[in-house]
Amino acid sequence: MNALQLQASRQTFHRIIAELIPRGSRVLDLGCGSGELLALLRDERGCSGYGIELDDAQVMACVARGINVIQHNLEEGLALFEDNSFDVVLQLDTLQHLRNTEAMLRETARIGRVGLVSFPNFAHWPHRLSVLRGRMPVTRALPYQWYDTPNIRVATFADFEVLARRNGLRIVESFGLHEGEVVRHWPNLMASSAVFQFERA
Repeated sequence: MNALQLQASRQTFHRIIAELIPRGSRVLDLGCGSGELLALLRDERGCSGYGIELDDAQVMACVARGINVIQHNLEEGLALFEDNSFDVVLQLDTLQHLRNTEAMLRETARIGRVGLVSFPNFAHWPHRLSVLRGRMPVTRALPYQWYDTPNIRVATFADFEVLARRNGLRIVESFGLHEGEVVRHWPNLMASSAVFQFERA
């Protein structure tokens, strides 16, 4: 996938996510990158809020976009925010990079009325095929070799359902994504990415 295709794919993903967020919401984006999604939410849906990002260059990109950003390591938790501080808390392609995944999921539910997560779905059929061949998958959703991946862990659509229940979370909506299309039938098999919207049960 070249740079233009990657940008178009990211924009499509952001638009799908934006549709899940009520207009005027106060939003916290954990691992917000360059602030592209927060800018879209501000400009087109009247949302406000903050991004959390660690990378210096990404923080500067947020500032250039006029996004409120806090430079912070998510591994240190979210004690700086009170309960129910936000309408929506986003963790998009963030969970798989964290050591404290379960704690961060609980924190997301604590500080937001609604949580929204996405992650690469390891159970997508090409990934399964790679494993059957004895190799770790390298795909658009998981583009790294096993030895240089930034992902600490991998998960499946079904794994997250179990984790949510274990942590007292109610799944409001879930679906898969593949090449810019929403996948609602057999997402654990047919989707390269998983998306879950949840709240405290």
